[in-house]
This record gives sequence, C-alpha cells and structure tokens, in this order.
Amino acid sequence: SNRRTAPSLGTDSTSIEDVNRFYTFWYDFDSWREYSYLDEEEKEKGENREERRWIEKQNKAARQRLKKEETARIRQLVDNAYACDPRVIRYREEEKEKKEAQKRAKKEAARQKALEEERIKQEALDEERKKKEKEEEEAKAQAAIAKKEKEAQKRLLKKERKTLRTVAKDKNYFTDAEDEKVTNMADVDRLADQLSLLQLQTLNEAMAADEGSRAKEAFSEAVQELNKQIEEEKQRHLEALQKQSGGDNSQGSKKSWSEAEIQCMIKAVNLFPAGTKERWEVIANFIHQHVPTSNKNAKDVLHKAKELQKNDVFLKQNADKKAFENFEKNVKSANVQANPKEGVVSERFESVGEQQVREQGTNPAPWSPEEQKLLEQALKSYPASTADRWDRISECISTRSKKDCMKRYKELVEMVKAKKAAQDATTKKK
Repeated sequence: SNRRTAPSLGTDSTSIEDVNRFYTFWYDFDSWREYSYLDEEEKEKGENREERRWIEKQNKAARQRLKKEETARIRQLVDNAYACDPRVIRYREEEKEKKEAQKRAKKEAARQKALEEERIKQEALDEERKKKEKEEEEAKAQAAIAKKEKEAQKRLLKKERKTLRTVAKDKNYFTDAEDEKVTNMADVDRLADQLSLLQLQTLNEAMAADEGSRAKEAFSEAVQELNKQIEEEKQRHLEALQKQSGGDNSQGSKKSWSEAEIQCMIKAVNLFPAGTKERWEVIANFIHQHVPTSNKNAKDVLHKAKELQKNDVFLKQNADKKAFENFEKNVKSANVQANPKEGVVSERFESVGEQQVREQGTNPAPWSPEEQKLLEQALKSYPASTADRWDRISECISTRSKKDCMKRYKELVEMVKAKKAAQDATTKKK
C-alpha cells in the first residue's frame, strides 16, 4: 500500500464510522506493486528498437492484467467481509427499523391529527345540534305561550263581543224606531268586528251603566269614532292612489277614466270572463260601442282592471255607491210624480217591488240574482209557442210586471249581441 497507516478491523463494539473508514480504505486500496518481476521477456534482449518497443508493450499489458486481477481479488475479499460483517448487518437493521419507526410515527401522527379534527368537528356539530335543539325548545315554548295568550285573547274578545251584542239587545238597540233600530244593529255588528279588545271593554263598561242616555251616548260616540277611522283610512288610501296615479300619468302609462267608462268596463269584465279569446281587446271594443267618446285601448283597459282589482277597492265602492244613488234618485223622482202629496204617512203591507209594480206598472230597481234565476226558469218553462207567455212568466215573479220581464229579455238579447259584435270586431281588426 502506498498509504502506510492502515485502519484497524476493530471489534464488535467499534462504531459504524470507524467500520466505514476501514472498508473505505480497502475499497480504495492503492498498491505500489507493478509486477515487473513477472515479465516473460526482458526488454534489453531485443535486437533493435522496434523489437524492444514491442517487448515493452507486451510486458506493460501483462502487468496491467495482473494488477487488475489483484485489485479484483482484493475487492472480492472486501465485499465478502463487508457482507458478512455483523456490525454492518446490525447497523442496516437498525437503520431499517429506524426508518420503519419514522414511517409508523408519521402515520400515527397523521391518524391522531385526523382523529383530533374529527373530534373537533363532531364537538362543533354536537354543540350546534344542542344549540339548535335549545332554540327549537325555546321557540316551541314561546309559541305555546303565544298560542295560549292568543286563545285567551280570542276568548276574551269573543266574550266582549257577545257582551256588546247582549247589552245592545237588552237596551232595544237604543231606539224605538224600526228604521233606526236596523241601522243600530248594523253598527253593533261593525263595532264588534272592528274594535279591539280594550275598546270593546271600555265601550261595554260605558254601556253597562243604568242611565239609558249615557249608554246611548257612549254607543253613538263609538260609532262616530269608528266611522271617522274608516273615512281617514279611505282618505289615506285615496291619496296614495292619487300619488301613484300621478306618477303613472307622468310616464304616460294611464289615462283619465269617466264614471260611464268605469261602469261599462266593470260590466264588460263580468260579461267577458277569463278565457275569452283576446279578452281585453273585446272589452275595449265593448266600451267604444257603449261610450263613443272613449279612446281607451286594450292596454289601458288591462291596466285599469288590475288597478281596480288590486288597489282601487274604494273606487269600486264609490262607483257602486254612485250607481245606487242614481237609482235611488230615479225611484224618488218616480214616486214624487206618481204621488205628489207629501207628508202623508202610509202603512205598507207589501214589498217595495210589488208596490212599484202595482202603482207604476213597472219596477225600476236592478234585477236581483233570485229574480234573474226565476226569469230564466220561467223562460225555459214557457217557450215562445205558449199562449199568453209573458203573462205567465210575470206571474212567476211577483216583484216584476209583464213589461219588466219583456224589457229584461230584450236587454239580455242586446247584451248577447253586443258581446258577439265585440268579438267579431276584434277578429276583424286582427
């Protein structure tokens, strides 16, 4: 060896660093032996220079082969020793066990982390579930309490309403006149339906007093206050509708409607129900036929119908009220013409319709659903071929005369024709 100090083999307790140092020395063994003493021929025996070169070349190749064989022999010896060295075997097993332990520790750490995350998640879910259950229990308890309070409030309200009606009935509705009694009965029902529990209790306490005038005064004040509230509510609603109408008019989406147009539109909506082909154009044509000055199209009619249906409840009430006032005015004028004497109190033993039929020969009041139903049944019972058909039909309707029945029949025929004409006009326009 070119290196004189070779490391020792060591003992069984030698550290792995010294063992590796020992085997590293022998794996990298550097020998000074050149094997010239094993040359087969001597170079000096050559006759010329070429022969001596050839001999040198042959000897050099033989030396390299011998050195390579010696190196392989030493390497085989070192490999065998390293493979069988118990210290190396023990170190490898320790390293393998160490790596396995590290893998197991890493795997266990990952498992513990997953378990911890699952535990935290489960705790959060349990806490959320408990919180939700607690909230549900509190909500149920509050709902039960609210339900009990509502039922108690409802029972008290029912009791107070019954008390109000009983007190008013016991006091003969605070009047002896039949007409005023009917009005007061309606007012009692309105008060019972619209007043709150506290207002009902206050009113019942005031009406329970022994003095008749005081009870009547309390009742009158309650009716006036209720009417005032209703009027204020109507006024606020109408103002809101006017503001909305103003905004829509500024955008050009609404037009002004006359009372005749509104009445005609309501009649047409009832005459042409949902499902009618091109319904709103048909209704617009119907309005044009009955109100020639109208310039409303199908879009205007649809917008107005939605407004009346959703928001304009009070306008419909006002329209009905005006229609009734017109009817009442016509009836009064007819009565004045038929009976010019004023101040004569008469006793009535028959209905209003029968009296008007007897006195005027006709009944100007609008046809009620019951009268319409009787008329339709009579028309089916007595066909056109029946002798004295209209006399028999009028006998089936005590409140209507023969003239009224014939007039109503003509109106129905004209209504059907107008409906058909409106639909035909819409089809032609399309």
